[in-house]
Amino acid sequence: MKKALVYFTVFNPALGGGEFTPLAFVSALQKKGCDVTLALDWHSDTARAAEKLGLAIDMAKLKVAYVKPRGGLARHIDSIIPVFRTRALKKLARDADICISTANPVDFGKPGHHFVYLLRTFGDNAFLERISGAARRNDRAPLARRLRTFVAEALLRPLLGVRSTRKILADRRERIYPTSLYVERTMRDFYGDFNSRVFYPPTVFVPSGRPDAARDPLKTIYIGQIFPQKRLHDIIDIVELARKLTGKDLTLAIAGNMRPDSYTGRLRKMAGTRPWVSFAGMLYGREKEAFLLSGTYALHAERDEAFGISITEYLKSGAIPVVPDEGGTAEIVDDPDLSFGDNARAAEILAGLVEDANLRREKQLRCAARARRWTLEAYLANQEEILEDILQS
Repeated sequence: MKKALVYFTVFNPALGGGEFTPLAFVSALQKKGCDVTLALDWHSDTARAAEKLGLAIDMAKLKVAYVKPRGGLARHIDSIIPVFRTRALKKLARDADICISTANPVDFGKPGHHFVYLLRTFGDNAFLERISGAARRNDRAPLARRLRTFVAEALLRPLLGVRSTRKILADRRERIYPTSLYVERTMRDFYGDFNSRVFYPPTVFVPSGRPDAARDPLKTIYIGQIFPQKRLHDIIDIVELARKLTGKDLTLAIAGNMRPDSYTGRLRKMAGTRPWVSFAGMLYGREKEAFLLSGTYALHAERDEAFGISITEYLKSGAIPVVPDEGGTAEIVDDPDLSFGDNARAAEILAGLVEDANLRREKQLRCAARARRWTLEAYLANQEEILEDILQS
């Protein structure tokens, strides 16, 4: 019986694709007869998460360990350099035949399989600055920050026995699984070559209604996070441009958590003079599905999106997504006719879809075909293939 160690961070109440991956691996490994340990940063209701996501896990046989300090100075230190987490993972990994991280590269003290999770929690400040554009805006980081980075990476990490993300990637024994070809290219542009295989994340949304159900032919939707990088202000501008091009009363509905911050204040101010913009708030379950089935078009404006779960949801719900021509979202849609370089081009695409029923139907059929690439069945088949490779390695 092989022993497997699977690492993740914590199961949040709003369960999604990120939480599905570790539990799907645990479920599959148990079915293959493995003795599985699940390592989490902090306490989580694993049984509830598995039940909500529809995954069969034998909790009586699953060992669950927590690897982050609960509080005090140790927790503060670990947030800077994960020395306590690393020591705990290395201890758990000693007896493991297979080590899998489903939350970015971590140091197991032995070769493992590392699935990229969220780029904003990648664990390498220099890389995060590069992808956020900070490095382009300011080629020379402040001396104090460069000094802190040098001390942490060149002195403290080696002293404490914690490998950096860069050193893990440079080790050809480690296997890395980026979430898209775009993420793989972005990582290689910064780190150079590494041992990788793209593994698209799961999209757990499955519409129970008919994707070809009656929907508003003048409605555009957006669902997802709401902060400046998502460029909701551009989405509003694009729909406004399309309204002018078509002369039709196009509407835009936005679903997501409207936090009381300056950016949502800016969006509400824009909507105050544009009555065709509405905010639906956070949606779950049937309300979310009804929202996705209500619009004919969907807009996305973040250009460096790592993947874009919401884009797969648009495709599966029957909406036509219009996305930037770079980043992971263009990879999902895989249609140059639905990809744009600037707001003016996006408005032209949206206007063309509104005014040409034949074009609209053609794109709906193409999107429906593309949606089959992002079903849970397709994800699980890919996971099974990779898991077999892991078990045999």
